[in-house]
Amino acid sequence: MNFKNIHIGQMIEKRVSESKIELSRIRKFFQDTDQEICEMYLKESLPTDILLKWSKLLEYDFFRLYTQHLILYASSSVKEIRVDKKTILPQFRKNIYTKEVINFILEQIETGKMTKMQVMERYRIPKTTLYKWIKKYKNLNI
Repeated sequence: MNFKNIHIGQMIEKRVSESKIELSRIRKFFQDTDQEICEMYLKESLPTDILLKWSKLLEYDFFRLYTQHLILYASSSVKEIRVDKKTILPQFRKNIYTKEVINFILEQIETGKMTKMQVMERYRIPKTTLYKWIKKYKNLNI
């Protein structure tokens, strides 16, 4: 999975295909025409309210794709948790690391593209977390 360039329409179309949901059900859920639904498959991005509907219908968190993009590609200043700043928005204590992200990070170490220290600095992964991943997925021979 390429988290760098996300084409959400293609991801939705793949999930629809996997789920084997009939177009008539989708049409009824969205109250759209077949053409409008097919046009959504062609769009690289969709409004959040539409994406939320797709997530509910297909029982898949499409927002997680963007979260993974932030974990892997956002600058380190975006990734830092600023405890001194007050906000009324919810604060999430932990990053959400999927298996794909963990495999990507461990592959960087295994292939020698990055050292463990570089991974910890770039992706702001705690040392204990990284070593737990290495131990848990030791079949990678790191």
